[in-house]
Amino acid sequence: MRLGVLDVGSNTVHLLVMDAHRGARPLPAYSHKVELRLAEHLDGDRLSAGGAEQLHGFVQEALRIAEDKGVEELIAFATSAVRDAVNGEEVLSQIRADTQVDIEVLSGTDEARLTFLAVRRWFGWSSGRLLVLDIGGGSLEIASGIDERPDTAVSLPLGAGRLTREWFTADPPSRDEVRALRRHIRAVIGRSVGDVIRYGRPDHAVATSKTFRQLARIGGAAPSSEGTYAKRTLTHESVSHWTAKLADMTAAQRGTLPGVSAGRAAQLLAGALVADATMDLYELPVLEICPWALREGVILRRLDVLPGGASPGE
Repeated sequence: MRLGVLDVGSNTVHLLVMDAHRGARPLPAYSHKVELRLAEHLDGDRLSAGGAEQLHGFVQEALRIAEDKGVEELIAFATSAVRDAVNGEEVLSQIRADTQVDIEVLSGTDEARLTFLAVRRWFGWSSGRLLVLDIGGGSLEIASGIDERPDTAVSLPLGAGRLTREWFTADPPSRDEVRALRRHIRAVIGRSVGDVIRYGRPDHAVATSKTFRQLARIGGAAPSSEGTYAKRTLTHESVSHWTAKLADMTAAQRGTLPGVSAGRAAQLLAGALVADATMDLYELPVLEICPWALREGVILRRLDVLPGGASPGE
């Protein structure tokens, strides 16, 4: 069947059309995304009228595209920007009334679990105990386990966009600001380590998300032109090296680095600080980058409950 997945993230709102069948890997057919930066539309703890209007417009556009592309079912979900807004449900209710699109607000723990499911399916059982890290715009998700459902899943308010907005006042930020954010990140992550590793050290440590992919690319990993199946890794040594360099660069300078988009360049330093702290505190010398993440996890969850166990071609 042809599924549409509407991902309302803190930075990007993304419609992904995929051909998916139970027992088969989902194949992307079409992608449409816009950087709405909903997290920047939070006025205090409320999503602004402008942000709500832009989101409403994108959902209407996504519906038209989904119809044109032959989508049979549209699955929509929202993450931290909408989750953090006290009027988030109100905004989604209005969208639902006008478009009949029901956008599910995922908890941080749900995000971690669904991302973990996608990573498990990608690497398989031979990976043993997995540790999965995902740095989003609003939060950091960490999950670990030996099955398809993790033994433990945590979500921390350490997203790259959130930290950039809350801690940096200059471009580039001052050394004092960088040092203060570094201390904060390590204190927050440090509180999670015991709960995660008490189930056992990972056999395979994996990272997803745009932040980790960009850090891997500037560290020498294969470009996207080499395809999904090219193995990509990120070492802690490389992250530490680039974190120090990024701290002295402006957003415009970061945007010239390989694999770094201009829209994400401003928050790359904060993301690197989170990656560096996580790899250090969890004692991870290397991470493997997984091309599947939350969106694929949402699709896999849906396919797992399809009635009748339909297979490709049916």
